[in-house]
Amino acid sequence: MRAVVMEEFGGPETLRIRQVEDPVPGPGQVLVAVAYASVTFVETQVRSGNGPFGRPALPRVPGNGVGGRIVAVGPDVDPVLVGTVVVTTTGGEGGYAELALARAQDVVPVPAGLELKDAVALLADGRTALLLHRQAEIRPSERVLVEAAGGGVGSLLVQLAASAGAHVIGAARGVGKAELVTSLGASAYVDYSRDDWLEQLAEATGGAGLDLAYDGVGGRIGTEAIGALRDGGRVSIYGMASGADTVLDEDELRARSIGVIGLTSAPSPAQTRALIVDALNLAADGALRPVIGQTFPLEAAAAAHQAIESRTTTGKTLLIPAGDARG
Repeated sequence: MRAVVMEEFGGPETLRIRQVEDPVPGPGQVLVAVAYASVTFVETQVRSGNGPFGRPALPRVPGNGVGGRIVAVGPDVDPVLVGTVVVTTTGGEGGYAELALARAQDVVPVPAGLELKDAVALLADGRTALLLHRQAEIRPSERVLVEAAGGGVGSLLVQLAASAGAHVIGAARGVGKAELVTSLGASAYVDYSRDDWLEQLAEATGGAGLDLAYDGVGGRIGTEAIGALRDGGRVSIYGMASGADTVLDEDELRARSIGVIGLTSAPSPAQTRALIVDALNLAADGALRPVIGQTFPLEAAAAAHQAIESRTTTGKTLLIPAGDARG
């Protein structure tokens, strides 16, 4: 089969297409013919050697989220699964390929009425956004900032917050994402690549400050977003796309009664699966729309990574092993 193999750490050019042996499912495993593979910002960090969990052993096939049809199962797995269209994690690697192994317990059938590419786009981002949304307990008319609002998680948070009746302010880099973000339900858009973005934000809140900030960027933007919260507001910290952590001043947080919602512990496997199922069902019902901004054929995995790192992407980025970059 064809697969993208990373043999060294470095730039996007380290992702090279190779012919490798077809994987064979062992006990508890299934083999998926990959129609779509998810590409994430964290995977670009891993490739560069600066991933959040250290440097994995090489060579490796990247990719942790795929969708496709189960074509074989391990010796102890119910053969009725063969032919089922599913989305699944791969355990951290193996997704950038024509065939991928996954644990049978991790596969989630795609509900009727939902396109497979949309299900793949929701596999990681949908469960994350839904968990963050439920933790935040948004009340109607609250003023909610969503950073990186044109991205995979951010675009879903905009929709979820808007559906809860919030006054949503989407923030991203550049003016090109404004139309997308407002079409998802944001009532205002601010461009945090501009020096006056906090003035834009104050205007969008009528000077009242934010009730909630979803911080997936970190660094200066995350720290300034906390400063834009009203006293008694709260911040949900879930990422650091800028490459730097949000600086938390504990004395300021206490003095202003700012609540920090952060993801203190990972959900259990059962909770994770339930979140995925819920996200897929919401999308199948038309209540949640994943944004797939760009697709690339398998051999263009390096270009996909480059696009993500250059911050020119919107929504989700997918690889298509069949080479058909539909969009």
